[in-house]
Amino acid sequence: MNKVISTVKAPAAIGPYSQAIQVGNLVYTSGQIPIDPATGVFVEGGIKEQTRQSLNNVKAILEDAGLTMSNVVKTTAFMADMNDFADMNAVYSEFFTEPYPARSAVAVKTLPKGALVEIEVVASI
Repeated sequence: MNKVISTVKAPAAIGPYSQAIQVGNLVYTSGQIPIDPATGVFVEGGIKEQTRQSLNNVKAILEDAGLTMSNVVKTTAFMADMNDFADMNAVYSEFFTEPYPARSAVAVKTLPKGALVEIEVVASI
């Protein structure tokens, strides 16, 4: 049976989806954009600040499921501009330690609300 994971410490879903779903021993998060859940608006700054907020949102969702970032086995980073990859990667590396999760990073034409980055993860319980 699927279990919905939801926390007020991450932005509420802005459409017909859940923040995360647990299926068996896996938790799948929806993509997190850099919305500060306290204000409901984007954090100020560029790709570094947006990456940090997106990952803090992921972290909050995982914590609600009783997990940490060390439980993450796969990430996907969607970026509006691949020229931001090095800066995104610098902040990303603050959140993960070895063994690092598998990752895909892709450039997309646009992201919700004009975000520079959106990050989703799969975590193992």
